[in-house]
Parts: sequence; structure tokens; C-alpha cells
Amino acid sequence: MGEAEPSAATASAPADSAEPPETAASAVWSVDPRTGTRREQVAVESGAAEVDRAVRAAAGAAEALRDRVRRAAFLRLAAAALEGAEDEIVPLADAESALGAPRLSGELARSAYQLRSFAEVVETGGYLGLRIDHADTGPARPDLRRMKVPLGVVAVFGAANFPLAFSVPGGDTASALAAGCPVVVKAHPDHPATSELCARLLRGAARESGLPADVLSLVHGFEAGTALVRHPLTAAVGFTGSVRGGRALHDLAAARPRPIPFHGELGSLNPVVLTARAAATRGAELGAGLAASFTLGTGQFCVKPGLVLVPAQEPSVERELVKAAAEAPARPLLDPRMREAFLAGAAERAALPGVEVLLEAGAEPTAEAPLAVRPGVLAVPAARLHARLTEECFGPLTVLVRYADEDELSAVLGQLDGNLTATVHLAAEERGPGAEALLRRLEPLAGRLVVDGWPTGVAVAPAMQHGGPYPASTSNTTSVGTAAIDRWLRPVTYQNTPDALLPPELREANPLGVPRELSA
Repeated sequence: MGEAEPSAATASAPADSAEPPETAASAVWSVDPRTGTRREQVAVESGAAEVDRAVRAAAGAAEALRDRVRRAAFLRLAAAALEGAEDEIVPLADAESALGAPRLSGELARSAYQLRSFAEVVETGGYLGLRIDHADTGPARPDLRRMKVPLGVVAVFGAANFPLAFSVPGGDTASALAAGCPVVVKAHPDHPATSELCARLLRGAARESGLPADVLSLVHGFEAGTALVRHPLTAAVGFTGSVRGGRALHDLAAARPRPIPFHGELGSLNPVVLTARAAATRGAELGAGLAASFTLGTGQFCVKPGLVLVPAQEPSVERELVKAAAEAPARPLLDPRMREAFLAGAAERAALPGVEVLLEAGAEPTAEAPLAVRPGVLAVPAARLHARLTEECFGPLTVLVRYADEDELSAVLGQLDGNLTATVHLAAEERGPGAEALLRRLEPLAGRLVVDGWPTGVAVAPAMQHGGPYPASTSNTTSVGTAAIDRWLRPVTYQNTPDALLPPELREANPLGVPRELSA
């Protein structure tokens, strides 16, 4: 998600706090990102004992989640509970994120859709990957029956930039619960009150479906997050956040006596390539489209286009981009610390040798939002591209890299790390070997390739891949779409097992009617 995502340890109270340090550190406050002032105390940070109780209670609820009928019912009830509380959730989430009611209503609808989509997956059972090889006397093969089973308790870290779709009721939670894994969520400090409300709603839906409420629990605080990853009963982790924070937790998960999977979405530059012909024929359109994409959500989308390769000989894209971006309204970032990091990061990049400031990013207070910022656009010749410019700057900033020819274009692509997305804009007639070769060049860099569009916007669909080579993510999986369920499962094979002792899904008569792959 970028360099500026805070931890609970650093997202402390504003400077006007009157509490002594020890009290301020233990309190969990809801803060208005528009002004930086406290709204209310929501909770206190969870200690090791509370984390232990939450994880053990979740582990105790795992057996009840094996019932796929109740599990599917729970997911649907959870979706309905969220929708029924929209008038409470959306204003609260806006007060803690400043993302606006229209955006958050869409995010809530997306969260409900994810839950219902996973309910269908659970019911049909195809995700179990059932394969049966009957015994064969020829090569003396035994009877083998394979299926996927849940890993156990999953720790989910809420994301700052998506208080609903990537937090308590988000994709990591929905996919883990669908897999049959109880979840303990570490609330993000930017929206603790929203997290508490959503957790109550999901726990209520669990009880209504006949499941223990402890299939989902919530903890707060930086130390709670590390304790959650270290807990011996935690079986896997889902994380969306910064490279620094995610890498620290990833290393912690790997260093345990029993290492566990860590599915982290960390940081992404999301490069865009404009071909010379596309820029010549669609320059104004591309400039306006890029401005809308990189300023969307105040540049706080994980798929924001942060580096754009533009042909040096076609200035029309730059003119329209700067014009449109300058007209974007000033808005606050998710919290004051992110604002400080954005302003510092933009200024640092602008001061690098060879960088031209086309539109200066900076603070732009408004009556409603004293902490608002305005977007920025930088440009640099490809031959002078500094490594710092190939790192994500979280917020409304994009960098144009002016390339003179194909060699310079290829050299820049060779400097880039892994990304969630890579985008190419072509002219209408560019559909031949050259365009195909460019796509093949981008394929190793990203999990999703976009042609003649913009990467902001991630469809919740079975074919979606939201994840890419490191540092975009730490595993070759997706956090969006129904394939996300695979992260929380592991395969088990039953060999020569009496039919009566097999799980119902693997029994010869297939009493549940689940899709299976059978040997000849």
C-alpha cells in the first residue's frame, strides 16, 4: 500500500493531547483525518492475554465452521447485516477516513457482494478440489482421494485505505471464513470505531446462523499484531499495508518455530506505458484519464498509476494531464502521518537531479479540511531516472518518465520491481507483433495487465488477480475474487480409507453432490 501506512505504535494522539504518555499509548482513539483531532476513545490496546483469549476462542470455533450449510448461511447473513446498517456504517467510516459517502457506500456494497459470492462457492463445493483415483491392479495404485481442508485460525490485518472492503468485513475475512477458517482481525488504527461496529455485526450474524460468535474476533494495537502473528495457534496471515510493516510481519511469520503462510499486499508502482502512436492520436484523452486515475481517492488506491512512461516527442499528454490534475479538489489523506509522509516524499522526489515539477504537490487547507493536500506531477528523462522514483509515494503524485526510443523504454522497465498492475495504451492500429512483444515484456512485472484502460478499479470476479511479484505481494495468490479462498486451504489425501470413515464429499456415492474429478 505504500511507505506511509502507520502502525498503532506511531499513530498516536495529536500533539494537543493532554493525556500522559502511558495513557495515550494504551488508548485507541478515533481521529478525524480532516482536522487531526480526536473524535472518541473506542477501546484500549489489546494485551498479550487478550490476544491469546481471542485466538484460542477462534480455534475452539473451528469445528462448528466445518458445516458448509451453516457457513454459507452465515456469509449471507453477514452481508445482509452490513447492508442493513449502511446508514450507521457509512457516516462513521467517512468520519474516520474522509473518503466520502459515495465511495464508502460502493465499498460496503462490494463487501456484501464478496460475502455472498463466497457463500455460493461454499455451497457448490468446487473449491474443495476433489479428486479420486480408484485403485488399479495394473500398476498397483492404491485408492487415493484428495480434498482441501482449512488451515486453522487466520490473522487479518485491516487496511487503512479500505475501511470496509479490505478490513473487518473485507476480502481476506470473507475468503478465510468461506474456507472454514476462524478469523481474528487486527483493527487498523485509522478506523477503530468502524472496525468495532463491523465486528459486532459479523459476530451477530454468526450467532444468528447457529455458529459461535468467536468465528470472528477483533483486537487493537501494534503489540497485538505481533502477538497475533507469533501465536502458536495462528495458522496464516492476511495483510494489506506498507512494505516496511508487511515485510517485518512476513519475517516474523517465517521465523516462528512453525512458520506459517503470510499473504501480504505491500506496495506497488503500477507502471503505465503510452506508445508513441497512442500519445500522438489520443494525447488529450490519455492525459485526462491519467489525471482522473492517479487522483482517485486522493491517490490512496493500491493500484494508483505512480510511474508513466511517455514518449518524449509528444507533449499533448503532459499538457492535458497537468490541466486536469490542477483542477482536482484538495482533499485530506487518511491520517496526519500519511499527510506528512506524502508531503515529504513528494518534495524529496521533486528535488532529485533532472526532475521537472509540472504540478507541485503540497498542503492546501480548506475550510472543511485544514489537512487537505493538492496533487503533484513530476517528469524526468528516462536516462536520468533515479531509483527513488521507482518507489511508491502513497498519495496523489505521479511521475512521468520521458523515453526517446524503444531502448530507453526497455531500460526503464528493466529497473522496476514487481507490481499489482502494468498498463499499456496503444493506438487503434497497434495490434501486431510489436504490441504483443510489449505485453510479454510487462507480464513478468505484474499480476494484472491492463490494455487501453486504467488500473484503478478492481472487479470482484472469479478471474481477477490482485497480487503480483514482490513487493506487490508476498505470495503468488489473489486477495480479490473467489480464487482467494485457496490461500487458506491445504490438500489432504486419504489412501485406502474405508468409505464410512471418509468425509462425505469423498465417499463413493457422493451424497452431497459435490463436483469431483475421477480417474478412468
